[in-house]
Amino acid sequence: MPKDNSIKSVLIIGSGPIIIGQACEFDYSGTQAARSLREEGIKVTLINSNPATIMTDPLMSDKVYLLPLTPESIEKILQENDIDAVLPTMGGQTALNLAKEIEEQGIWEKYNVRLIGVDIKAIDKAEDRDLFRNWLIELGVPVAPAMIANSFLEGKEAAQKIGFPLVIRPSFTLGGTGGGFVHNKEELDSKLTYGLQASPIHEVLVEQAVLGWKEYELELLRDSADNVAIICSIENFDPMGVHTGDSITVAPTMTLSDTAFQLMRNTAIEVMRDLGNFSGGCNVQFALNPETEEIIIIEINPRVSRSSALASKATGYPIAKIAAKLAIGYNLDELKNQITHTTSAYFEPALDYVIVKIPRWNFDKFKGADDTLGLQMKSVGEVMAIGRSFNEAIQKACQSLENKALGLGIYSEKEYKAEELIEYIKIPKWDRIFKIKEALMRGVTVKTICQATRIDKWFINQLNDLCIFERNIAQYTIDTLPIELLKEAKKEGFGDAQLAKVLQGKCTEDQVYEKRKAAGITRVYKMVDTCSAEFEAKTPYFYSTFEG
Repeated sequence: MPKDNSIKSVLIIGSGPIIIGQACEFDYSGTQAARSLREEGIKVTLINSNPATIMTDPLMSDKVYLLPLTPESIEKILQENDIDAVLPTMGGQTALNLAKEIEEQGIWEKYNVRLIGVDIKAIDKAEDRDLFRNWLIELGVPVAPAMIANSFLEGKEAAQKIGFPLVIRPSFTLGGTGGGFVHNKEELDSKLTYGLQASPIHEVLVEQAVLGWKEYELELLRDSADNVAIICSIENFDPMGVHTGDSITVAPTMTLSDTAFQLMRNTAIEVMRDLGNFSGGCNVQFALNPETEEIIIIEINPRVSRSSALASKATGYPIAKIAAKLAIGYNLDELKNQITHTTSAYFEPALDYVIVKIPRWNFDKFKGADDTLGLQMKSVGEVMAIGRSFNEAIQKACQSLENKALGLGIYSEKEYKAEELIEYIKIPKWDRIFKIKEALMRGVTVKTICQATRIDKWFINQLNDLCIFERNIAQYTIDTLPIELLKEAKKEGFGDAQLAKVLQGKCTEDQVYEKRKAAGITRVYKMVDTCSAEFEAKTPYFYSTFEG
C-alpha cells in the first residue's frame, strides 16, 4: 500500500552514548531514517543523549533534543510537539526498551502517538527469552534445550536438569551483555548472578551450549504486506562461542550448502511473517551443526542492528533508508531500488565479490580486562574489506587494522613453538587468526588447527594456500621475482610492504611498487552494484582490486 498520509510528524529515538556493544552503527541508521522520512515531507524530531553523532546535526532533523533517554524526556517532547508516530527501531536495544517502558506507563496512548515499524508484542516476542522460545516451538522451529529462570534458585535447577556446558542469555540486553558460557559447577554461581543482574526484567535463559556449531546471520527486510527479502547472508569465521560482533565475519556465506541455505531462508521468512506488526529491517541468527546440517535459531533482532550496517556497506543496499519508508506504510515493490533507479526495492542482492569484517579491540587501554572472546561483545569498532576472493579480502582487512600487521601476519619478536601455538589458538582471542597463520607457517596441519579451533576446514585451507604462496615468494629476491608471480601475489591481497618483508635480501616497499608499476600491475576499481552487473548501477561506490 502507499504511504500513510496521516503521519505528518515522527519521533526517532537514538541509541544514547557510544559504548562497547552499541556503537556508531546506530548513528548510521538514525541518520538514514531521518533523511528518508524528510524526503517524504514528514517532520522529524529526534532525541539522543549523545551530541557526538551525525544524527544530532541540525541539518539532519527538523528538531533535535539532546536529553537523557528516559520516559520524562519523551513526555516533555510530546508536550511540546504534535507527534503522530514514534520510530524506535533505529536506536538499538536502548530505543526498543525505552519504547516498551513508555508503553507500559501509558504515555504513547495518553498523547495519541503510535509506534511504527514494530509493535510491543513483536518486541516482546523477539526479546523476552521465554516468549521467544515458546513462540518458536509453536512454529515448529528447532531450538536448543533450555529453561527460563527468574531467580538464582531457578537457574541452578535449570542447570541441573540440562547439564553442562551451558549458555546464560539475559532478556532485553544488547551486545550479549550479561551472557556467558558455563562449563562446570564452579562457574555457574557468578555467571548466573551476573546474567540476572544484567537483564532489566531479571530474567535469563539457561540453554544447552552448542559450542563448535557454525554461526550464520540473515539480514532481512519485511513490509506490512508480508513481503520478505533476504538482503545479505553472513557467515562467522569463528564457530559458536564468540559473539558475532567479536567474530571475523564473511559475506556472502562461503561454506553453506544450498540445501542448508534454503532451509535457513525459508525458516527466517516463516518466523518474520509470524512476528506480528513489523515493517523494517531485521536480523535472524542461526547455529548449524556441521556434521548433520541441523539448524536452530539463536535470536532475532526486530530492528536494524550492527549487522544491518555491515550488510548495507557490503551490498550497497540502504537497509535503514528503506526500513524507514516501510515503517510509514510503503511496500517493498512500491519503492525504487536506490542503486539501479529502475528496478524495485523488492529484490535480493547478488554479490560478485567477497566482504570480510574484522573487529578491532582496545585491550591495551583497559588494563586488567579479560581479552578472551566470548558471548559478551568487547570490540570497539571494525574494519571491512572487499575483494574478488576471500584471500584478497582477508589480507586487505588485516592491513587496515593499524596493529602493524602486514597483511595476514604480525611479525612478532617472540618465537612460539608449534605446540605452544596449538594451545594458544584453542582459546578465542583478538589475534587468533594471526597465530593460526603462524602455526601453518611452522608446519602445523590444517586438520590439527581445525580440531583445536572448530573453525571450518575451508577457511583454514584458504589461509594455508596463502602460507604456501608466501613460502614460494620467499625463494626470490626483488630482482629475480617473476612478474607472473608478482601479479598473482597482488591478486591474493599481498601488500607491497608485505612482499618487501617476505622477499630475500634487503628490499623496500618502494622497490616492490616500482617493479609492479613498470610491469603494468596497477589497481582497477570495480563497482558495488548489488546485482552483479545484471542491471546498470548508478551509484559511485567502488572497491579496488588487482584483477583485470
